Amino acid sequence: MIIDTHVHESKYSFDSILGLETSIKLARLIGLDGICITNHENNHLRNEIGDSAKINGVLVIVGSEILTHEGDILTFGLKDIPQEMISAEELLTLVKKHGGAAVAAHPFRDNNRGMGENMRNVSHLLTGIESFNGSTLPHHNLQSYTLATELNIPSLGASDAHRSEKLGVYATKFYNTIRDHKDFIEALKIGDYHPVMRKNGIYENINYFYEESITSDDEAASL
Repeated sequence: MIIDTHVHESKYSFDSILGLETSIKLARLIGLDGICITNHENNHLRNEIGDSAKINGVLVIVGSEILTHEGDILTFGLKDIPQEMISAEELLTLVKKHGGAAVAAHPFRDNNRGMGENMRNVSHLLTGIESFNGSTLPHHNLQSYTLATELNIPSLGASDAHRSEKLGVYATKFYNTIRDHKDFIEALKIGDYHPVMRKNGIYENINYFYEESITSDDEAASL
Protein backbone atom coordinates (compact mmCIF):
# COMPACT_ATOMS: atom_id res chain seq x y z
CA MET A 1 0.00 0.00 0.00
CA ILE A 2 1.18 3.49 -0.81
CA ILE A 3 0.25 6.21 1.67
CA ASP A 4 1.06 9.91 1.76
CA THR A 5 1.69 10.23 5.49
CA HIS A 6 1.69 14.03 5.84
CA VAL A 7 -1.13 16.12 4.35
CA HIS A 8 -2.84 19.32 5.50
CA GLU A 9 -6.47 20.07 4.64
CA SER A 10 -7.93 23.55 4.59
CA LYS A 11 -10.68 23.28 7.21
CA TYR A 12 -8.36 22.75 10.18
CA SER A 13 -4.96 23.91 8.85
CA PHE A 14 -4.97 27.67 8.35
CA ASP A 15 -2.14 27.61 5.82
CA SER A 16 -3.66 24.97 3.51
CA ILE A 17 -5.83 25.55 0.45
CA LEU A 18 -6.36 21.82 -0.12
CA GLY A 19 -9.80 20.52 0.80
CA LEU A 20 -10.36 17.00 2.13
CA GLU A 21 -12.69 16.01 -0.71
CA THR A 22 -10.17 17.21 -3.28
CA SER A 23 -7.38 15.32 -1.50
CA ILE A 24 -9.33 12.08 -1.67
CA LYS A 25 -10.26 12.46 -5.35
CA LEU A 26 -6.70 13.33 -6.31
CA ALA A 27 -5.26 10.51 -4.20
CA ARG A 28 -7.28 7.98 -6.20
CA LEU A 29 -6.25 9.60 -9.46
CA ILE A 30 -2.51 9.44 -8.77
CA GLY A 31 -2.43 5.95 -7.29
CA LEU A 32 -2.39 6.53 -3.54
CA ASP A 33 -4.10 3.97 -1.34
CA GLY A 34 -4.29 6.31 1.61
CA ILE A 35 -3.52 9.73 3.03
CA CYS A 36 -2.78 10.91 6.55
CA ILE A 37 -4.34 14.23 7.53
CA THR A 38 -1.89 15.81 9.97
CA ASN A 39 -3.19 19.29 10.62
CA HIS A 40 -1.23 21.78 12.71
CA GLU A 41 -1.66 21.42 16.46
CA ASN A 42 -5.01 19.62 16.18
CA ASN A 43 -6.82 16.46 15.20
CA HIS A 44 -10.28 18.01 14.96
CA LEU A 45 -11.07 15.96 11.86
CA ARG A 46 -11.51 12.99 14.25
CA ASN A 47 -14.81 14.53 15.30
CA GLU A 48 -16.09 14.16 11.73
CA ILE A 49 -14.67 10.87 10.41
CA GLY A 50 -13.15 9.15 13.45
CA ASP A 51 -9.50 8.11 13.76
CA SER A 52 -9.65 6.63 10.26
CA ALA A 53 -12.18 5.99 7.52
CA LYS A 54 -12.35 4.51 4.04
CA ILE A 55 -13.77 7.26 1.85
CA ASN A 56 -14.38 6.63 -1.87
CA GLY A 57 -11.79 3.86 -1.84
CA VAL A 58 -9.09 5.88 -0.07
CA LEU A 59 -8.01 5.21 3.51
CA VAL A 60 -7.94 8.49 5.46
CA ILE A 61 -6.01 8.41 8.73
CA VAL A 62 -6.18 11.30 11.18
CA GLY A 63 -3.03 12.37 12.99
CA SER A 64 -1.55 15.75 13.87
CA GLU A 65 1.59 17.80 13.36
CA ILE A 66 2.71 19.26 16.66
CA LEU A 67 5.42 21.88 17.12
CA THR A 68 7.63 21.15 20.13
CA HIS A 69 10.49 23.23 21.48
CA GLU A 70 12.83 21.18 19.30
CA GLY A 71 10.72 21.01 16.13
CA ASP A 72 7.69 19.45 14.40
CA ILE A 73 6.55 15.91 15.12
CA LEU A 74 3.79 13.93 13.43
CA THR A 75 1.71 12.02 15.96
CA PHE A 76 -0.72 9.16 15.43
CA GLY A 77 -2.91 7.65 18.14
CA LEU A 78 -2.71 10.67 20.43
CA LYS A 79 -6.29 11.78 21.09
CA ASP A 80 -5.64 14.74 23.41
CA ILE A 81 -3.29 17.28 21.84
CA PRO A 82 -1.22 19.35 24.32
CA GLN A 83 -2.62 22.86 24.64
CA GLU A 84 0.79 24.42 25.25
CA MET A 85 4.14 23.86 23.58
CA ILE A 86 6.16 21.14 25.29
CA SER A 87 9.50 19.48 24.66
CA ALA A 88 9.98 16.75 22.09
CA GLU A 89 10.77 14.25 24.83
CA GLU A 90 7.58 15.11 26.70
CA LEU A 91 5.46 14.73 23.56
CA LEU A 92 7.12 11.52 22.47
CA THR A 93 6.73 10.03 25.94
CA LEU A 94 3.06 10.95 25.86
CA VAL A 95 2.60 9.31 22.46
CA LYS A 96 4.31 6.14 23.66
CA LYS A 97 2.17 6.07 26.82
CA HIS A 98 -0.96 6.05 24.66
CA GLY A 99 0.33 3.34 22.32
CA GLY A 100 0.75 5.69 19.38
CA ALA A 101 3.51 6.40 16.90
CA ALA A 102 5.58 9.52 16.26
CA VAL A 103 7.56 10.67 13.24
CA ALA A 104 10.03 13.56 13.06
CA ALA A 105 8.74 15.85 10.30
CA HIS A 106 11.10 17.49 7.75
CA PRO A 107 13.98 17.39 10.28
CA PHE A 108 16.46 19.58 8.42
CA ARG A 109 14.13 22.06 6.75
CA ASP A 110 15.65 25.52 7.12
CA ASN A 111 12.71 27.25 8.83
CA ASN A 112 13.38 26.52 12.51
CA ARG A 113 10.66 23.86 12.61
CA GLY A 114 12.74 20.74 12.05
CA MET A 115 14.28 18.69 14.87
CA GLY A 116 17.60 18.26 13.10
CA GLU A 117 20.37 16.97 15.35
CA ASN A 118 17.98 17.03 18.32
CA MET A 119 16.71 13.69 17.04
CA ARG A 120 19.79 12.10 18.54
CA ASN A 121 18.58 12.86 22.05
CA VAL A 122 15.18 11.24 21.57
CA SER A 123 15.98 8.56 19.01
CA HIS A 124 14.81 5.84 21.41
CA LEU A 125 11.31 7.39 21.36
CA LEU A 126 10.94 8.10 17.63
CA THR A 127 9.01 5.60 15.52
CA GLY A 128 10.24 7.00 12.21
CA ILE A 129 11.85 9.92 10.42
CA GLU A 130 10.31 11.76 7.48
CA SER A 131 13.46 11.68 5.38
CA PHE A 132 11.79 12.71 2.12
CA ASN A 133 9.38 15.62 2.37
CA GLY A 134 7.85 17.12 -0.76
CA SER A 135 8.04 20.67 0.53
CA THR A 136 11.68 20.51 1.61
CA LEU A 137 14.82 21.06 -0.44
CA PRO A 138 16.52 17.87 -1.68
CA HIS A 139 19.81 18.38 0.18
CA HIS A 140 17.91 18.87 3.44
CA ASN A 141 16.00 15.66 2.76
CA LEU A 142 19.27 13.82 2.21
CA GLN A 143 20.56 15.13 5.53
CA SER A 144 17.50 13.61 7.16
CA TYR A 145 18.01 10.30 5.40
CA THR A 146 21.67 10.21 6.40
CA LEU A 147 20.90 10.72 10.09
CA ALA A 148 17.98 8.29 9.99
CA THR A 149 20.33 5.66 8.61
CA GLU A 150 22.95 6.42 11.26
CA LEU A 151 20.36 6.19 14.05
CA ASN A 152 18.82 3.05 12.51
CA ILE A 153 15.37 4.62 12.43
CA PRO A 154 13.07 3.82 9.47
CA SER A 155 12.59 6.52 6.81
CA LEU A 156 9.26 7.70 5.44
CA GLY A 157 8.29 9.78 2.43
CA ALA A 158 5.44 12.30 2.43
CA SER A 159 4.25 15.34 0.53
CA ASP A 160 3.45 17.77 3.36
CA ALA A 161 0.90 19.02 0.84
CA HIS A 162 -0.93 22.29 1.42
CA ARG A 163 -2.24 22.46 -2.15
CA SER A 164 -3.28 19.93 -4.76
CA GLU A 165 -0.19 19.87 -6.99
CA LYS A 166 1.96 18.76 -4.07
CA LEU A 167 -0.11 15.77 -2.99
CA GLY A 168 1.74 12.50 -3.31
CA VAL A 169 5.04 13.81 -4.70
CA TYR A 170 6.59 11.62 -2.01
CA ALA A 171 4.85 8.82 -0.16
CA THR A 172 5.58 5.66 1.81
CA LYS A 173 5.13 2.11 0.56
CA PHE A 174 3.94 -0.32 3.24
CA TYR A 175 4.24 -4.06 2.77
CA ASN A 176 1.50 -5.01 5.23
CA THR A 177 -2.21 -4.54 4.61
CA ILE A 178 -3.46 -1.44 6.41
CA ARG A 179 -7.20 -1.33 7.05
CA ASP A 180 -7.40 1.44 9.64
CA HIS A 181 -5.41 3.66 12.03
CA LYS A 182 -4.59 0.72 14.29
CA ASP A 183 -2.99 -1.22 11.44
CA PHE A 184 -1.16 1.94 10.40
CA ILE A 185 0.34 2.57 13.83
CA GLU A 186 1.39 -1.06 14.10
CA ALA A 187 2.99 -0.92 10.65
CA LEU A 188 4.95 2.19 11.63
CA LYS A 189 6.28 0.39 14.68
CA ILE A 190 7.26 -2.71 12.70
CA GLY A 191 9.14 -0.60 10.16
CA ASP A 192 8.34 -2.72 7.11
CA TYR A 193 8.12 0.20 4.67
CA HIS A 194 10.23 2.60 2.64
CA PRO A 195 9.87 6.00 0.95
CA VAL A 196 8.86 6.33 -2.69
CA MET A 197 8.53 9.22 -5.13
CA ARG A 198 6.06 9.80 -7.94
CA LYS A 199 7.85 10.10 -11.25
CA ASN A 200 6.32 10.00 -14.74
CA GLY A 201 2.97 9.07 -13.25
CA ILE A 202 4.13 6.07 -11.20
CA TYR A 203 5.68 5.49 -7.80
CA GLU A 204 9.31 4.45 -7.77
CA ASN A 205 11.79 3.60 -5.07
CA ILE A 206 13.97 6.60 -4.32
CA ASN A 207 17.51 6.65 -5.65
CA TYR A 208 19.28 7.97 -2.58
CA PHE A 209 22.24 9.23 -4.58
CA TYR A 210 20.24 11.40 -6.94
CA GLU A 211 17.00 13.20 -6.27
CA GLU A 212 15.19 15.43 -8.70
CA SER A 213 14.50 18.89 -7.29
CA ILE A 214 10.77 19.53 -6.92
CA THR A 215 10.79 22.70 -4.86
CA SER A 216 12.38 26.11 -5.22
CA ASP A 217 14.35 27.83 -2.46
CA ASP A 218 11.65 30.45 -1.98
CA GLU A 219 8.85 27.89 -1.90
CA ALA A 220 10.51 25.62 0.62
CA ALA A 221 11.46 28.52 2.88
CA SER A 222 7.87 29.73 2.95
CA LEU A 223 6.39 26.47 4.22
